[in-house]
Amino acid sequence: VQLQASGGGLVQAGGSLRLSCVASGRISRYAVAWFRQAPGREREYVAGFSRSGGYTYYGDSVKGRFIISRDNAKNTVFLQMSSLKPEDTAVYYCAADPSIILSSLRSPEHYSSWGQGTLVTVSS
Repeated sequence: VQLQASGGGLVQAGGSLRLSCVASGRISRYAVAWFRQAPGREREYVAGFSRSGGYTYYGDSVKGRFIISRDNAKNTVFLQMSSLKPEDTAVYYCAADPSIILSSLRSPEHYSSWGQGTLVTVSS
């Protein structure tokens, strides 16, 4: 599946942004996640769904501030980001895989499809 991420931009600390990830196929067939990568740092898990949608996971640094959701009819996954902090600045990527197991959901190496990334910059 091909993924197209969008919605990044420049926002002040405390502000909000909503990222979108549109898939070329039926998103309901995939486990989907958002990762982010800041300069000089490893790719970090942000949030994601299991393939069934029955499990939703958040990275510790975004719990309570970010919400992941999806619209299966539009094959789109969203990441609503609130109370943004300068340390949230990064390129955000969406990723998907049709067969990833629950224990591997937070590991980027297990995802077979990636979007191109969208830059989020949070100013202090």
